Order: sequence, then structure tokens, then C-alpha cells
Amino acid sequence: MANQIHDVLIIGAGVTGTLIARELSKYQLDVVIVDKSNDAGNQTSSANSAIIHSGYDPEPGTLKAKFNVLGNAMYPQLVEDLDVPFINCGSLTIAIEDEQLETLKQLAERSKINGVEVKLLNKEAVLKMEPNINPLVKGALYAPTAGIIDPFNLVVHAMENAIDNGVTFLRSHEVININKNKDLYIVKTNKGELMAKVVINAAGVKADKIASMVESIDWAITPRKGEYYLLDHYAPGLVNSTIFPLPSKKGKGVLVSLTTAGNYIVGPSSELSDPDDVSTDTLTLNNIKQAATLMVPSIPFKETIRVFSGLRATCTRHDFIIEYAKSDNHFINVAGIESPGLASSPAIAEYVVNELVKPLMQLKKNEKFNPCVKKYHRMFYLSEEEKLEVIKKDADYGMMICNCEHISLGEIKDALSRSCPPVSIKGVKRRTRAGFGKCQGGFCQPKVLMLLAEHYGVSPTKIPLNDDGSYIIDHEIKEAK
Repeated sequence: MANQIHDVLIIGAGVTGTLIARELSKYQLDVVIVDKSNDAGNQTSSANSAIIHSGYDPEPGTLKAKFNVLGNAMYPQLVEDLDVPFINCGSLTIAIEDEQLETLKQLAERSKINGVEVKLLNKEAVLKMEPNINPLVKGALYAPTAGIIDPFNLVVHAMENAIDNGVTFLRSHEVININKNKDLYIVKTNKGELMAKVVINAAGVKADKIASMVESIDWAITPRKGEYYLLDHYAPGLVNSTIFPLPSKKGKGVLVSLTTAGNYIVGPSSELSDPDDVSTDTLTLNNIKQAATLMVPSIPFKETIRVFSGLRATCTRHDFIIEYAKSDNHFINVAGIESPGLASSPAIAEYVVNELVKPLMQLKKNEKFNPCVKKYHRMFYLSEEEKLEVIKKDADYGMMICNCEHISLGEIKDALSRSCPPVSIKGVKRRTRAGFGKCQGGFCQPKVLMLLAEHYGVSPTKIPLNDDGSYIIDHEIKEAK
């Protein structure tokens, strides 16, 4: 592709980059998206709270407020088109002390300005909705339009749909330098050079580094690390909504929430971090536990199946950056997309294409554009009758690879057959949940590794755990004769 001139090159295949790519695929354009990782959504987009925020919290008049509200309204159709698990569970922001009730009223007033439906609840109404909430609760702000989503498959399915509609995805392409020659950008990566008329910088926690390759900038990304507990889906009913404390300058605080798979997620913390640090530590996790049990005292932390962390691209402007570079409108920065970035991303994508790309070039509709991905069989969600019906058509769906999460050989083969297939063990895990259960891959990981090796026709030593180079088998032992 060295001599090929692309209409648009997107840097970063997280939720924002992939949804921009999908939006651009509605037009007759040559679009390429690059990521330094070997998969889509392998950084911030795969390590977050998975909440589609309602939009009551952002400061009125900010881009965060605007795109959160617009994006939230787009999700019901988006998840239908992309076949992504989503639950409109609503959220409760709770007050534990009397003096916090005034803050709830202020948030309710802010929600009116932002155009978000909310309801103030008294103690009795809160405990009726959420019996396991701290009985000392004084009241809560209920936001019915909030929801939870499978963030891994949101990104992967958006990427799949974009590829199906003509976008090119280049994995393991780290951008090293950017120059401009007349009307073309020359983007140098570790795999060679790419040329494009327009470049969109959606590089997450590295977005300031990418922007600085083009011009001096007056903003910076200061990554914040959020650590989490993930609990097993041991029993329903711990919480039915997403439970928030009152927000602070650090963010929305430690939440307690369901996930779309029936697990419970608790976190995050919010501390300044190195852009490559995704470690966890006992002190931070203990602080999360203390904050969470103040809201929901009965959280069974003994059911924890893993802890993890993710990074947020916090910007020194304290708002999203969605604009042309100062020196050239053919370079577009989409940066600082921290919370509520997940909720905002479909609206951001639409804005970038309609308001920033469209003035730069003629956009002709792609008459073949299909907004939908082929439906997935998810055995975990099916009734016994539905499972039998699927297995009758394909026996591979009756062969379990992951017993904890009930993931079949058929589901893994289906993921491998798609236009954005997994190339790593964690790539399979994120798409299918094989390895997400109580044993965390202890039993199914070797099976997944061998399936990947067989599918790609390589030695098991060449299959990474996650990104390139993270191999878990050093060498093969020769068979004894």
C-alpha cells in the first residue's frame, strides 16, 4: 500500500476511531485505519466501566454534555445494527448524608439544562429499587436512559462493519512520524509509509504525541488510571442499576454495576499515571473496596475473579477536543475522549464526518452500505430450546470450549471467520468470553491457543496472549520416537 493514496487515514482503532471509520464507510471513500496494537479496541476501549451515561453530569455547554446526550440517544439503534449486548438498566447517583441532598438537586437542575430525563427519589423509593443499597441512604438521582454495554464487541463489531463496507484495517502499525508533502500527509509507521489527503487523530492516551508530530499544541493528555474489581456472575440482584456516588473533580467516582454478561464490576480509581502503566496495587484496590461498600455494604468481594486497570485520556482542557489542527484543516484531532466518551462516541463520529470531513472533500453515498453485521449465536443467552435448534444446524455449537462461560467451538469458529477476526488468545476472549469465567482461562486457554494455531496454520509458539510478542509457549518439545 506504499504508493496508494488514501482519502482518509485514521490513527487509533478504539471506540471513537472505529465508529468514525464506520461512519466514513457510508461514502465512496478510500479509508484506512491503523493501530499500534494487533487488534481493535485493545487499549482504553477494552478496560473501562462499560457504562452508557445518560448525560446529566457534564458541565452544560461543553462538548462532553453535547455529545453525551446525542450519543446516548443513538445507542438503541446502534446496538441493534451491530448486534452488541446492551441493557438499559438506568443509573442511581446516591446521597448518603443529608447535606448531599442539595448536590443531588443541583445535578437535577443541570440535567434539565442538558436535556436529560431524571427523577429525584427519596430513601424509600431508592431502597425499593435497590434493596442492597446502604440503608443510611438519604436519596438518589435516577437517570432512566443510562445503560450498560459489552464494550469489547461494540468496538470489534464497529470495525467489522466498517471493513465489510470497504475500510482497510492495518494492525500493529505504530505511527512514528507525520510529514506533509504538498496536499498529502506522509504517515510513517513501523511497517512503512502511508499517504492520505486527510488524517484523523483518534490515538487515545497518545493523541497529544501524534498531534505534536504535526504542530506545536497548547494542550496535553494526562492519563488517569482506573483500577477495577470484576466479580463472578454468582447470583442476580446485588444491584439492578448502575450505582454512582456524587461526582467529584476526579470523575464520577467508584461505581457498582452489572455487566451485560451478569458479572458485577466495581471501580474505578482515578489517579495520574504513566501512559503505559496498567498495573494494579493493593492500596488502591482497598480504597475502591471501602468506597464501594459505603454504597452497597453486601458486595461479596470473595467472588472476585480478577482485578484490572485501564487508562483514561484526560485532557488539560477538561473537555473533548474535536477540531482541525491550527496549521491545517486536513489534520483533525479527536482527543481527550475520556468519560463520557463511550456514550458520546457515535455522535462524535457523526459530527467528525458531517462537520469536519465533509467540507474538505465531496462525499458520494456508498449505495452498497449495510449498517448491520451478520448476527452472532451467543449460546450463553439462549434458552435450552434455542440452543438445541442451533446445534441441530451446526454440531460445533454443542462442543464446549469454555465451561465457565459456556462458550462453544462454533462461537469461536464464527469469530475467526469474520472480517475482523481475533489473532490472539485475548482477542478470542474479548469477542466470545472464552476465558472470562471463574478459572480465567485455566482450562480453556490451551484449547483456544491450539484453535488459533490451527486456523492460522502456524506453530503454537507464534500465537500471542495479547499484543505481538506476548507469547506464552517458548518452544515446542520434539516428540519422542
